[in-house]
Amino acid sequence: MLTDEYRYKILKILEANPEISQRDLARELAISLGRVNFCIKALIEKGLLKATNFHNNQNKLAYMYLLTPKGLEEKSVITARFLKLKMQEHANLQAEIEELRKDTNQTLSIKFHQMEISPL
Repeated sequence: MLTDEYRYKILKILEANPEISQRDLARELAISLGRVNFCIKALIEKGLLKATNFHNNQNKLAYMYLLTPKGLEEKSVITARFLKLKMQEHANLQAEIEELRKDTNQTLSIKFHQMEISPL
């Protein structure tokens, strides 16, 4: 399944580096080459990417991946969704950190209080 996160990351990388190989893309994303191939095919089928052979290239298997106008539009939509998700994750982490700080302060306060009243 092609998640928004991978769709976003793949489109972002290919927009910046359209000549990247699938192997290098897989390495950069830390996913399998087969998964990259599946994702790229899905993006091509959806009309978001166009794959063209390099002109005058010795390696006939090399492609250049170009975002289509639809792909650029989709990247903008995905970017906004991805940003919203990451901002929510950030807010959740901040709340969790604050809760942990409170728990830690409470625990330390109890420990110090116990040390003050314990008989020697």
